Amino acid sequence: MTPVAPGSVIGILGGGQLGRMLANAAQRLGFDVDIYCPEDDPPAARVARHHWKGAYDNKALLAEFARACAVITLEFENIPVIAADTIEATGHHLYPGAKSLAISQDRAEEKAFLNGIGIATADYRMINSDHDIAKALPELGGTGLLKTRRDGYDGKGQAWIRSADDIAAAWADVGEAPCVLEAPVPFEREISVIVARSSQGETATWAPPHNVHKDGILATSTVPSGLPRHVEQAAREKAIALVDALEHVGVLALELFVLPDGTLLANEFAPRVHNSGHWTPEACQTGQFEQHIRAICGWPLGDTRRLFDAEMENLIGEAGNVDPASLAPADVLTLYGKHEARPGRKMGHITRRLAPRKD
Repeated sequence: MTPVAPGSVIGILGGGQLGRMLANAAQRLGFDVDIYCPEDDPPAARVARHHWKGAYDNKALLAEFARACAVITLEFENIPVIAADTIEATGHHLYPGAKSLAISQDRAEEKAFLNGIGIATADYRMINSDHDIAKALPELGGTGLLKTRRDGYDGKGQAWIRSADDIAAAWADVGEAPCVLEAPVPFEREISVIVARSSQGETATWAPPHNVHKDGILATSTVPSGLPRHVEQAAREKAIALVDALEHVGVLALELFVLPDGTLLANEFAPRVHNSGHWTPEACQTGQFEQHIRAICGWPLGDTRRLFDAEMENLIGEAGNVDPASLAPADVLTLYGKHEARPGRKMGHITRRLAPRKD
């Protein structure tokens, strides 16, 4: 791939906060940014050169958008694969490509792919009916977490089944959609590995943060994770194996459960920049957003060394109405430009530089 020169246009599919932060990073490196999404006034469009407002199945407009860009990326994985296929059919570069997108959109495909490259997950069963649940539940020990195969994020599309009495309600809660039923994981903590891979196959990872969720939504990510080095190294190696197997270009996040003995089980992956990596711009030599731009543009990857211990706190709903006077000197506030604070809506985050790195 010939490196994309500063002054070129980077296209982003999706107009949310991740697109906004990617656009900011691209502009710092001298690029212009166009956003494509169906919304009227999305956060990313307000920092972009141009907003292409259109549906993701509008092939003619997508092709025109592609022709206006030197390279195209995406900010979230639930963009219809038809949009990726349409852009790739024009011969323009889309990173990551349809393969990463398609596998990540289906939990069953995702787990099968992970297992197929030697990355273990929780035991699971495919579910297409309440009868399937009744059969699978005893096989998984009598308890399981039902998850829709598609369109689940931030705790949505999930229901716990703790006994056979819960089957009917859980099946209704997920809309009787195709699902996977996962065995419970007795994890000690959750971590993630943010990894970048260039079109030349160069890879780089960041220190895995310890992630804490509340009501299914990420609350905090903290580095260092508190885990032994060999466990962190094993996690990094799994993430690198994943991006290599996918031939992924750009940033990807692999979420992992850590068992008390240090065993790692994959939860899921996101083929994009990730909420649990939001601390990296303020605490590392190179943050995830700049790194993603470097990767998709054929530039050398930046140094990912951590300069500070750090904690990232999500601002959810009304917590996004931050009083600037309440911030400590080492706090870095990022707000996403969303006009309305709603329960469960990510409005921004705070990164706290806790101390210079000692190791």
